[in-house]
Amino acid sequence: MQQPGVRLDDLLELRHQARALGLPAHHLVNSPFAGLYASVFRGAGIHFEEVREYRAGDDIRYMDWKVTARTDTPHLKLFREERERAVLLCVERGAHLEFGTRNTFKSVQAARAAALIGWAASRLHDRVGGLVFGTPAPRMLRPARGRRALWQLLRTLAEPLAPGSPTTPVTETLRRAAAGLPPGSLLFLVADLDCERPGFETLLGELRQRHTLVLLALDDPADREIPAMGRVGFVGPDGRRHQLDTDDPVARNAYRAAWEVRRARLRANAHRLGLILIPIATDSEIHLALSHGLARHARSRAHR
Repeated sequence: MQQPGVRLDDLLELRHQARALGLPAHHLVNSPFAGLYASVFRGAGIHFEEVREYRAGDDIRYMDWKVTARTDTPHLKLFREERERAVLLCVERGAHLEFGTRNTFKSVQAARAAALIGWAASRLHDRVGGLVFGTPAPRMLRPARGRRALWQLLRTLAEPLAPGSPTTPVTETLRRAAAGLPPGSLLFLVADLDCERPGFETLLGELRQRHTLVLLALDDPADREIPAMGRVGFVGPDGRRHQLDTDDPVARNAYRAAWEVRRARLRANAHRLGLILIPIATDSEIHLALSHGLARHARSRAHR
């Protein structure tokens, strides 16, 4: 088991993997080389670039039928994605994320996901910023040109968490952070979404009205399937102690059923609000988890 935390060098090294997320700089949206990430979010800010003759392999959805009829030669419209889009990486920290039973910890996966997305967005010349919340003093880094804010975010995520650090309410922190962003910004919320958060569903609806919102849910296999360890003592959020027989099949089934109810509610809310939901498990390879999540969303869009 890897120790909690992540090395800054590891987060910096992920900039090489970000290329495979499909964010080559200066690409055209309907080019055959357009990447997966860009295809998912290309509706958020595209500009007409030019008209040229159709070439084999081009997407016929972008045919310019007026020019084609006038010239009697197939022509295609090209669009270029808007540059300098504001991207805010909202990453949760806290003692409850220093947890993992497979491969690594939730806090490590959160940092890796933020790094991959940040490097990918930076390659598109988007204005990348960050919000680290859940600690006594949340840190806000406004989206800015260049990589300064991204570097500061990664340094913050690589810093050790102070022992016994209390968490801060997520809803008001996120609401204040998003208030200063331009409409149409792209927000990635990297957090443990398996716990109750008062006002969270209302907040998601508010953010969705002005921005594109992506939920990255940090998971561990033990969240949904408790290991068989005999009788185990737990301390609840209220400080009360509880005993659970993890070998009891009834208790194990109830534990999993409760998780499935919470996850079904999260999926239903994401679907209702039109949000992208991508689970990020501690036992998954972060690059593949993000790629598969974006691919699923791209397929669902294509079938609408």
